[in-house]
Amino acid sequence: MEAGGFKPEDYVQEMVEIWPENLPAYDLFAYMRTQWRGAGMGVIGLDYTPLHHKMDRLSLLPGEYDNLESDIQVMEAAAIGAMHDRDDQE
Repeated sequence: MEAGGFKPEDYVQEMVEIWPENLPAYDLFAYMRTQWRGAGMGVIGLDYTPLHHKMDRLSLLPGEYDNLESDIQVMEAAAIGAMHDRDDQE
């Protein structure tokens, strides 16, 4: 949470614990916090060039690389959905 620049009071919902096996994906997702790309309709997704550059530096095995990339895609889709839901409510 702090790595992403957030404080507990920034969240309306109950805080949740990050399971240890999900921490690498969370840390990478937090690292990517400034790499969102947008268009006239709002946020459209993460820029995968810096994502892959960062992942290449992690010395991952091929399966680990694929799993981490997949985890990021799931988090990206959930974040985009949440951002669009928030925009619809405004």
